[in-house]
Amino acid sequence: MADRTQDARRGLTRRRSTAGAALAGLLLASACAAPRDTADDITAGEVAATLDRRAAAVMEHDTDAYLAALDPRAGAFRAAQRAELRNLADVPLESWAYKVNGVSGTGTGRVRAEVELRYRFKGYDTAPMSSSRTVELVRRGADDSWYIAADRAGEGTPGLLWQQGDVEVVRGTHSLVLGVGRRAEELRRIADTADRAVPAVSGTWPEPWAGRVVVLVPASVEAMAGLLGSPAASYRGIAAVTTGEVGGGRRPADRVIVNPQAYGMLGEFGQRVVLTHETTHVATRSHTSAATPVWLSEGFADLTAYRRESRTARELAPELAASVRRNDLPARLPADEDFGFGGDAAKLARAYESGWLACELIVRDWGEEELIAFYKAVGARSGRDGAVEHALQSVLGTTPQDFTARWRDYLRDRLG
Repeated sequence: MADRTQDARRGLTRRRSTAGAALAGLLLASACAAPRDTADDITAGEVAATLDRRAAAVMEHDTDAYLAALDPRAGAFRAAQRAELRNLADVPLESWAYKVNGVSGTGTGRVRAEVELRYRFKGYDTAPMSSSRTVELVRRGADDSWYIAADRAGEGTPGLLWQQGDVEVVRGTHSLVLGVGRRAEELRRIADTADRAVPAVSGTWPEPWAGRVVVLVPASVEAMAGLLGSPAASYRGIAAVTTGEVGGGRRPADRVIVNPQAYGMLGEFGQRVVLTHETTHVATRSHTSAATPVWLSEGFADLTAYRRESRTARELAPELAASVRRNDLPARLPADEDFGFGGDAAKLARAYESGWLACELIVRDWGEEELIAFYKAVGARSGRDGAVEHALQSVLGTTPQDFTARWRDYLRDRLG
């Protein structure tokens, strides 16, 4: 600060009052000697330290240390947290950590922290999964230590499987199946089906991917909806969905979430198709972006799922086949909104069938390698505008109009 002090002194004159010089000195001292840590910084650090102790207790399955971080006066919360830790006992955790994003209420005896929980399943997650949490802490005891008094999902954040009950774990060759309220035999059958799905997907999708899949099986469709943060009505007829972030870069493994009621009503063929379809989404995620239309991502997943099956096109696309027989061909490829779960079931089926046959057309007329290149070219674009058009021209050498006309003719050939 020597140069700055010298500059300030040059501004002084003999006519300035002593008070003025003193004020300048105070301002200068304030600029040079601001405290390095504020009360907010200290509180955030203390909160982080408390959460770090809790994280270590989770990894060590140390119930006493886990409870030691909780508010001793919050009896019901402590009981719920003890149960949650017990539910995690068999889950193969590689890491569990908290990142404090903000603390409010500092200067009082109770604060609220917005926190990101990050965790990995050992051998399956290539990067941490994350869940936004709102954690409340209180000061207790002679040493004014911070204790966790509440922990809930952040606004709009889905719940976690181990909050729904004791987690049963089944390991497959290429799969990890976690279930709550389901029998071990059922989970083993799901793992066996997922184990067959993984190499089937690798046979269609040659790009590098994890080569393994995590499947969550909650107790009911209502519990499934809780893991997805959506109304249960949206998933009653849906056997499984895949969660995950789209786009390139380092991404955690997706989760395939099974609706046990709808999945259980399927035969062996249907279950095999469902898990192969969902596993395809896991494999292609890093090349799927906001630019990728749903007809392409869902159509490619169905193409992979049907590839080794002996069913006819009419059997696999009954709704679209009925439309073709009525000479009611779709005028365009399905839009994203046609894939909404809460709408007309027949319309939804036609959308999926249309996407599948569009991908099959590309394989027939251009080849499997060109389909992969087309998928990647679309996903590499930063936005939806022009992405498909550009890839049709650069990879397939065609236009949207020509491709749509070919696709409509293909529907007649395959389904008429």
